[in-house]
Amino acid sequence: MDTTTITSPHGGGQPLLHQKGAETQKFGTLKQLPIGLGHDTRMYACQRLNRVLADTQILYSLYKKHHWLMRGATFYSLHLMLDKHAEAQLAIVDALAERIQSLGGVAVGDPRHVSELTAIPRPPTGVEPVPVMLSRLLDAHERILIDARDAAARISAEGDEGSTDLLVSDVVRTGEAQVWFLAEHLVDTPLVRG
Repeated sequence: MDTTTITSPHGGGQPLLHQKGAETQKFGTLKQLPIGLGHDTRMYACQRLNRVLADTQILYSLYKKHHWLMRGATFYSLHLMLDKHAEAQLAIVDALAERIQSLGGVAVGDPRHVSELTAIPRPPTGVEPVPVMLSRLLDAHERILIDARDAAARISAEGDEGSTDLLVSDVVRTGEAQVWFLAEHLVDTPLVRG
């Protein structure tokens, strides 16, 4: 085996692997950005948005889990619907994270850190009955909707209309529509007799 080391002043195309370094910005801190909002307003918005972000990441994961574990006569339609809902939640995750970054904060991204911040209870690791999975999604949505509405009102009072708009237009409106679709699957209606 050739153990010759190739060196070049410009890297020679070799990736610089296994790099380590200090954090350049710690979670819970802000960098100054000229966006016309004060430090305290941005700090509060980042804290609230990170809570919603953590819960939304968990909701996305629940949607994917339940998408994979669907069972029964409604498998196909629920399998597709849950995947579509998951995609919408993933878009919200990205929008929330980018808003936090644009405020000068640090978005929660590591799943282990997310699990420390979320208010959504952890589900069993196995398969639950379909109505229980749907109920679990509804509960997660309700928790997020309550927190997002409260955060939107308080952040708006601080003058951060950009974060308020994101919470109302994306988190609340999408969540309400998804709740409607999920809840209709839990109505006890006969399939073959009226």
